[in-house]
Amino acid sequence: MKYYKLLIPSIIAFFFMIGCSNELGNPRPADFLENDNADIFLLDGIVYSNVENVDWVAEIEYTLGRQIGEVKKTTDKAWKFKDGSANKLPIGAKIYETDTEITIVIVNDKEIPYFKIVEG
Repeated sequence: MKYYKLLIPSIIAFFFMIGCSNELGNPRPADFLENDNADIFLLDGIVYSNVENVDWVAEIEYTLGRQIGEVKKTTDKAWKFKDGSANKLPIGAKIYETDTEITIVIVNDKEIPYFKIVEG
């Protein structure tokens, strides 16, 4: 009987912790890599997604700022993603901030817009 007094509260606490661990947070690479068309990179713990085919992005005028990163690794495995990893960009691609919400990656002199994906 003593065990039931401890077991039930322990089970309730366990399920409460599981439910709380799924609170809102920034998306992870795994959230995108299930989609074969995903084109993402990870920088400073934030996922950036390619937005070159989004209509309103083409209308944004921006000024290229300083380089904030570089693609150091290419992988399509979420568990291998670390800062500087991308799934489609080549190693060595330079990442630049702009004066807008868009981030630019330069590949073969082409400026590709990416958008920071954050929750909330």
